[in-house]
Amino acid sequence: MAQATQTLDAVIRDDETLYLNKDDVHEYNLQLQNRTAVGDRFLPAGSIIRGQFEPVDGGLRYVADSVEVGDRILDLNAVSETLTDRKDPRQTDTDDIIEDAAIGAAGGLIIGEVLGDSDLLEILGGAAAGVVVGNVTAPTVVVIEPDQSILLYQN
Repeated sequence: MAQATQTLDAVIRDDETLYLNKDDVHEYNLQLQNRTAVGDRFLPAGSIIRGQFEPVDGGLRYVADSVEVGDRILDLNAVSETLTDRKDPRQTDTDDIIEDAAIGAAGGLIIGEVLGDSDLLEILGGAAAGVVVGNVTAPTVVVIEPDQSILLYQN
């Protein structure tokens, strides 16, 4: 008889980083990292965990409903802790910050011209505002790396 475990260690089955919208449900299969006992059965490493990422406060959590072992599908009831959201790193890199600053500086110059007092302060103020607004408006996503361990806790 197998000794039941409380956690399953899994990873996404993808070679690329996932950027998941924190407000949507995302169906993904995970892959079991290690041989694990669930109830009175052993699940071999590489077993496919079926489920989805679901929105919760602060990000997403993975909810598993079954596991595929060879040609058999077994029920599974397990969830991850919250995978926290953050600013989309694809939109907060140096190039995006420079672009936001340039847009803000142009806006500051235009405002200065309209008001008849275009000087360095308006341009610098616009550039700073562009950086702040660009970072604030970057969407929040849950980032999951290909080798990131996702611990699932059995219910």
